[in-house]
Amino acid sequence: MKFICGNYQLVLNRPYVMGIVNVTPDSFSDGGKYASIDLAVAHALQLVAEGADILDIGGESTRPGAMPVALEDELKRVIPVIQALKKVCQVPLSIDTYKPEVMRQAIAAGADIVNDVNALQAPGALEIVADSNAGVCLMHMQGTPHTMQQDPQYDDVVHEVKTFLEARLHAALAHGIAKERITLDPGFGFGKRTVHNIALIQQLEQLTALGRPLLVGLSRKSVLGAITGNDEQQRLYAGIAASVISAMKGAKILRVHDVKATVDALKIVAAVQPK
Repeated sequence: MKFICGNYQLVLNRPYVMGIVNVTPDSFSDGGKYASIDLAVAHALQLVAEGADILDIGGESTRPGAMPVALEDELKRVIPVIQALKKVCQVPLSIDTYKPEVMRQAIAAGADIVNDVNALQAPGALEIVADSNAGVCLMHMQGTPHTMQQDPQYDDVVHEVKTFLEARLHAALAHGIAKERITLDPGFGFGKRTVHNIALIQQLEQLTALGRPLLVGLSRKSVLGAITGNDEQQRLYAGIAASVISAMKGAKILRVHDVKATVDALKIVAAVQPK
């Protein structure tokens, strides 16, 4: 399976690792640690050295309860980081945003992928991506980051997530975004309780039937804490297990904080899976 993003053509014949670069003061796990340009770039390059195949750069926290960030503040956080990394980095750069104007400026600065928790539903978002050569990740979310965990409800979470992703995939195709440029994300932790997240992991194969690569982000998520009783900084081993299970169930891109440990674990997955 191929994923085309910018000038890159990723042949997803093994699980790929997307390293998280949060240029934010309030992300749930590492908020404030890499909030300056220099710290963010240094962290990103360290993730590449550890084996990250893709870097995902975000300037607004989407943790449960998070408040929106002003457009200008988000731009000031992410655009200089993308510009700096584009000069020294040889892996695709992803912009983690739901704001069309951030997408537009990030692509102009060198972003190769738009990673949108809102699945390009904002006015103008589909057109901006369609008019570029960027890849895109379409994610499912019930509600908004500020409200999504208040009381999420589903009759059949797997069916509802699959139906939503299929609809957004068709919307993207209808706007001229080639299917090879599209990945899909079930949105673990985004408007989902523990039982919903577990059901999605158990039945992840159903989402691979949509025919596009699945991106899974379970790193340090609350579902891992609910199962293990550990806080965000103590979820490494649970996160590795979740990444391995997801990869063996068909996920092609794993979005993680702990790159080196995940890369090593996924080498084992790649070695034992049928070619």
